[in-house]
Order: sequence, then C-alpha cells, then structure tokens
Amino acid sequence: MHVWKKMMTAAIAITATLTAACTNTQAAPADTASTAWSVPMQQPSTGFEPNWSLDGFAQHTLRQVVRVTTGGDSARITLSNRFGRTDLRIASATIARTDTGASVHQDTLRPLRFHGSETAIIAPGTDLTSDPAELHLAPLEFATVTLYLDEPTGPATFHAQGYATSYRAPGNHATDADATAFTETTHSWYYLSSVQMSGAAPADAIVAFGDSITDGFGSDNDGNNRYPDALADRLAAAGTPRPVLNAGIGGNTIISDSPWYGESALRRFDRDVLAQDGARTVVMLGGLNDIGFSEVDLPTYKPNPVVTVDQLIAGYRDMIARAHRAGLRVIGGTLLPMKGAEYYTPTSAAKLRALNEWIRTSGEFDAVADFNTAVADPADPERLDPAFDSGDHKHPNAAGYRAMAAAIDLNTL
Repeated sequence: MHVWKKMMTAAIAITATLTAACTNTQAAPADTASTAWSVPMQQPSTGFEPNWSLDGFAQHTLRQVVRVTTGGDSARITLSNRFGRTDLRIASATIARTDTGASVHQDTLRPLRFHGSETAIIAPGTDLTSDPAELHLAPLEFATVTLYLDEPTGPATFHAQGYATSYRAPGNHATDADATAFTETTHSWYYLSSVQMSGAAPADAIVAFGDSITDGFGSDNDGNNRYPDALADRLAAAGTPRPVLNAGIGGNTIISDSPWYGESALRRFDRDVLAQDGARTVVMLGGLNDIGFSEVDLPTYKPNPVVTVDQLIAGYRDMIARAHRAGLRVIGGTLLPMKGAEYYTPTSAAKLRALNEWIRTSGEFDAVADFNTAVADPADPERLDPAFDSGDHKHPNAAGYRAMAAAIDLNTL
C-alpha cells in the first residue's frame, strides 16, 4: 500500500516449490510453549527503506529486539531460511532480556542451542527451532536475539517493515551485553520468525492477518503502537493477557503474489495463521491493495490485475472456511477510508463500499470489527479522520491504530 520512493534493484522469484519446501521444518520436540511473538517472512528485496536483505551477512553479528505478548520462564526461537538459495549457517546465537537499544541485561544473557549444538545449518526453504533457554519474561517485556553469522549467507529471508531497530556489528559480538559494537541499524527483521515462551499457562493466541495497516505503516519506529500492539495492551489492561501475533505484510494482497509485497494472503494463510501454535482467533483485514493497485500505473504496484468484489469475497470465503475447519474464530475487519490517497477513484471507492457492506452484513464471520467507522472523518466518512491520518490518507497514525484496537469487542475474541 505504500508508494515506494525507489524501485527494487533485484528480486528472487516466488515459486510454489519454495512454498512447498517451507513445510520441511526442523523443530525441537513439542512442549507447552506458546508463540509470544511472530512475523511473516518475505523474500529479499530493497523494501521500503534501506535494508540488508539483498546483500546478506558475512562475519556479522545481528541483534534484534522484539516485544513478547505472553511471558514464561524459558524461551526458544524459530529462524527461517524460507527464501534462501543456500544453507544458512548459524555460528552462535544468544537471547537476553533487553536493556536499552542494542544493550542487554548481562545476568540474563543465555546461549541458544539447536538440538544441543551451538551451531546450526538451516537448509533453503526450511525453518529451525532452537532448544529452550531459561529466561524469565513477563507479558509485554522485550527480548533481544543475537545471531553471529560467520560465513556468507547470501540474500536473507526477512520481514521488510519491522518498525523496530535491528543492529549489526562486524565480527562476533553475540555475547556482548553493551551496545558499543552495534553501530549499523535498519528497521527490518532478518531470519527471526518467532519467539516461543514456556512455563506459563497456555493462552489462546490471536493472529492479526493483513497488509500494511496490520503491519503498522505510519506507527512509530520502536514505539510498538501498531494496532495489534494496542490490542495486546488492551487485553493486558483488562486482566486477560493473550498472545497477539502480527501477520501483516505491507502491500500484501489477497489475490496476487509480489516480489515486493510477499505471497498472496490466500497462499500464505495456512503458514502464517493456521500453523501458529495456540492460534484460536484470526482478525482479517485485507483487500484495499487488490482494489487500489489497478487504479495506479506504478512499477511497484505490479502485478496489479483488476480484481472484482466477487473475487475478494471468494478469497475471504476460502480463508474463513480453512480457519473454521482448523477450529479458529474469524473476525472480519472493515477496510479503512482512503479518500485523498493516490488510488482513490470512483471505481475503487465503490468497490470498498461494496466489500465493507458484505463484511458487515453477510454473517459469514463470527464477529465484525468496524475499523472503517472507528477511524472515519465524521464530516466525510470516506476520508480518514485527520486526527488519525499518518499523512498519506490511507494509513493511520498511532492514535488511529489505538482507535482500531478499541473497535474490537474483546468478548468476541
């Protein structure tokens, strides 16, 4: 959904072969671990701002900070080489409780092992989960995961829009507590696809599934004020904390794959929603890019076929059916107003109204979150309320994301 300022310099084609290969996941034995944080993986690209995915890493230490939405007494991580072309070799890895920036609390720094080994090899198209490491974290606390990547990785599987600072240092600094060596930064996540916590009573997870409005475009870097973050805050404040997992990808569409915006929602739904440990509810919000991309002739918006409302409804029905077969509740989110955005036209506006009407009235969802009404300008309901507009007339700011989270009836989750 974001208009990129520069075109991608290289891309690795998305193929059905890679999608099938990613099911070949190497995992540690199952226990009571709950996914506390996760992010969908994408193929390497130039992204929305400078990142390290195309060049990858060699003799680098990569340090990444995440906020867990459920706590526990031990942690494990999952690393993804889903879009890699060669083996990913992990020379060493650690996890710790975050202090500030790239620094960690020394007394919480723990080595991570993989089937008992300090090192690991992750084949192309696969994921690998570490052994658990003793680490106490409360809900909404921050964990820092550090990887030392000694051998050249090649282009890196990543998540483009992290809205969180990731740090890099030359050489091996996996066990450093201070931040001195970590002088390079980006706002993407690399290889790290999830953190799981054990030792607390399992709680049913909520997966927020969608595009850049779920991913958090317009929120603050390191602010953790995307709408799924605000929903996790609401649940904790109500005394009912639950894992809230963000499965948004900026620019994602329901129908089409893209080298910039990831595999289509239909293609990635099973992996990014149904495969999440403990998932019991999914909040769906998507279709704005399918509606809008065909209205604008931009290279970064391609493929941009004309997509009908009937096609979008069919896509929603397919995902609803899959979710229900897996025992998940499905919350439908109405699409946000976008008057003034670059792909607002009479055609796209009519499609948006028709799709929202179906979401509100079809009865095919278990519940509806009327995000559109929550952030609309009372004086012009087809426009975002100026108090909630990040500036591009289609993405909310932090206040708008809080309004979206407030529009979800917690009793429906």
